[in-house]
Order: sequence, then C-alpha cells, then structure tokens
Amino acid sequence: MRYPRDMIGYGPNPPHADWPGKAKIAVQFVINYEEGGENNTLHDDAGSEAFLSEIVGAASWPGQRHWNMESIYEYGARAGFWRLHRLFAEMNVPATVYGVATALARSPEQVAAMKEAGWEIASHGLKWIEYKDMPETEERDHLAHAIALHTQVTGTRPRGWYLGRCSMNTVRLVAEEGGFDYISDSYADDLPYWVRVGDRDQLMIPYMLDANDMRFATPQGFNAGAQFETYLKDTFDALFAEGAAGRPAMMSVGLHCRLVGRPGRIMALRRFMDYARSHTDVWFPRRIDIAEHWAKTHPPEHRVRPSEMDKDEFLKAYGGVFEHSPWIAEGAYALELGPAHDTAQGIHNALCRVFRAADDDRRLAVLNAHPDLAGKLAAAKRLTAESTAEQAGAGLDALTDAERARFAGLNADYVAKFGFPFIIAVRDHDKTSILDAFKRRINNDPKTEFTEACRQVERIAQFRLTDLLP
Repeated sequence: MRYPRDMIGYGPNPPHADWPGKAKIAVQFVINYEEGGENNTLHDDAGSEAFLSEIVGAASWPGQRHWNMESIYEYGARAGFWRLHRLFAEMNVPATVYGVATALARSPEQVAAMKEAGWEIASHGLKWIEYKDMPETEERDHLAHAIALHTQVTGTRPRGWYLGRCSMNTVRLVAEEGGFDYISDSYADDLPYWVRVGDRDQLMIPYMLDANDMRFATPQGFNAGAQFETYLKDTFDALFAEGAAGRPAMMSVGLHCRLVGRPGRIMALRRFMDYARSHTDVWFPRRIDIAEHWAKTHPPEHRVRPSEMDKDEFLKAYGGVFEHSPWIAEGAYALELGPAHDTAQGIHNALCRVFRAADDDRRLAVLNAHPDLAGKLAAAKRLTAESTAEQAGAGLDALTDAERARFAGLNADYVAKFGFPFIIAVRDHDKTSILDAFKRRINNDPKTEFTEACRQVERIAQFRLTDLLP
C-alpha cells in the first residue's frame, strides 16, 4: 500500500532560499479579485454566494439573487480595490492578483490599473465557486475556459494558478495542462517545493490562510484591525528571526478587496506594510518572481525513491540492510509507505517496525546471521561487502596476532554465554572502545543483552541506509 501525502517535506534541514539581496524573508502580498465571479443566478449558478462576506452565518439562497450579498461584493470592486491600489502605489510594493477570470472580464478599469501598476495577474479560476463536487471533465473545461478568458481580458496568459475552493483533482489537472510556472493550491510549507505529476515537474508556491484577511469573515477570526496587524507582525518577526538564523522563508499576506478594503481595516494593513518596510534585508516580490527565482536556484532533483520502487527493486536495494535477512525488507515493502519513507530515517523506521514485530526466534536468527568481529569469516574474506567495510573502518582488518587472538577468545566466551555473536555498530567505535564494550556487555543478563544486540542491529542498519539515501 502506498500513502500519497507528503508528511516530511524538507524535513529538519530545508534548503537555503538564497533570496535576492540575501534577504532574510520574502514578504508577498496577494490581492484576491473575486467580485463579479462569485455564485449568482445571473452567472448561471444555482444560488447566491455565502462565503467570505460581512453577513454572519450567511447561507446561499437557492434560485434567488441576494441583494445584500451582491452589494457587499460590489463594494470590493467599486471602493475596496481602489483603496488597496492607492496604498500599494504609495508604498511602492508590488502585488500578485489572484484574478477570477469572469470577475476580471466584468472589471476592465481595475484590470487596466493592475497592469499599469506592474502587478502580476495570476489565475483564480473561471468562477469563484466550490469545485469539490464538480466532475473532472467539467473542471478541466473550466480550467481551459479560465485560461482563454484570462488571456483575452488581460492580454497575456496567466503563469500562476490558485483556485482556492478546489477539488482533489485540481492540482493534477493544472499540472497536466502544462503551462503554469507555479500552482499555489497548497498550504503545506513556508517555502516553494516541487511535485512530480506524470512526466512534469510542477512548482508549488504555498499560500497562507492564517495571515489572511479572510479571518475577518470567519468564526474565531479577527474582530478588529489591530488583531490582524498584530498577527501579521508576529508572523513577520518569527520568519525574520528564522531568516537571520540561516533559514529564510516566505510570508504570504492574503487580501480581499471587500474585506481589508474597508476603512476600518486598511490602516492595519498600512501599519504592517510600514513595519515590514522599516526592516532591511526584506524582499517584496510578486509570486511569479518567487517562481522564477526558485526554478533557477533550486531546480527539481530526480532520485530513486523507495516508496515508488517495485518489489524487486526494493528488495535488491534494501534486502541486505539487515544482515542476510531479506524477509525484513519484504515485510517493509508491504507496509503503508509514502514520501516520508523516502529518506534513510524513513525507510529505517519501516524496516525496524518489521524487525521489532517479529518473535524472539526470528530476531535471534537475525542476530546469528551477523559474523563474529575479526573472526574466521573476515579472515577468509567471506563477509558481506557492508560488513567488510564496517570492520575495516574500525581497524579490525589490521589486527596484530595478539589482538586477533584476544578477539577470538572474547567471541567464544560471548557466544557460549548468550548463544549469538557479539554485535556492535563499529562505526560508533574504535578498537579500544569495542574491546571495552565487549568486557562490559558480557556481564549482562541474557534478556538485557538480547535487547542491546537488537538495538545494535538497528544501528548498523541505520548507518547502511545513510550510505544509500539522503
């Protein structure tokens, strides 16, 4: 079974963003332009809009227009947009517009202003409606129509995509279309990342729903501009500090003309913009600028991934990680593997689960599959390649006759007491510390030493996997 969700991402060591000018943070503003693209019977929709407005507990009116809802959306186009446009021009900060194609088509003055300001106009889909239940063929048609209409209205094809109210098919369909520099239907990271869709490497630039004025229109959201301002500043401060520590990331600020475009909220945005601009080492890009930078600085990397291997490939790669015990790799292959298992730590965890779940007799067989340290098999050069390299790394291939005799005696005494060979992850040791461990562990009781030997087997496997995977 394979689990498709990526629960590890970049893990503990994300790539250095290397933002232009060595910026510690990239602060990116998105203006969602949805007014005129929302649910409305005038637009051949089943009912009125009910999402992200000033009306608490709004519900769609099936088959009817909703005067109050319509006029709230109209405020965004008539007043809120221009208030934001003036603010961004004054601050000399660029923006990306998520433009719903049908909304853009109904707002030629606003589109002209966006273009004159040098804003990026990315696609926000054909209509501002819910896509989760839409048949795949119909959603594909909406995608094609969105691109065509956007191109007609703005003069250029969109290079970025964010649908927002998407389905489980959306990202795949957009990636398969093949013409987008980035997709932002993700909230999964603070940095861009690549996904593989068929034969295409698709860049994802995640968006933020928390540093977003939509919280003015949701339960337990922002009740006043000061709350929004404080949240934005706290987000900025945390990411700026991480950037100063060598982990630059990206902050997205999501805005809506009908929400933050209100007089009682715009001042909070102004104060945050002033605050962010007062810092040095801050980059204010459009999302397309981030996409171009990331594609150049961090192009996609292709490597063999355990979760994508067939069974024969998997067993060939990892069947020898636990000494002469391919059944462990076979058991791991049958687990629910996913992207989180495509690292040394991930596949080690899967293999260890199988080893730990085995009964004592099977685990004892694994212990007995290991050779004596500096024993007869080593002298006869009959060790596995992994064991040969490991013992040589600790200097066990260059013992004096006296040292070899000492190891032979310790091995014999240990096996006589415990019934399996002395096992130790030699990469953690040298000859002296190995001998010290021999003398210490031979005094353990059988249960304690069995547990310790199993732990050492797992440690050896971890080292071997580190040689094979990131």
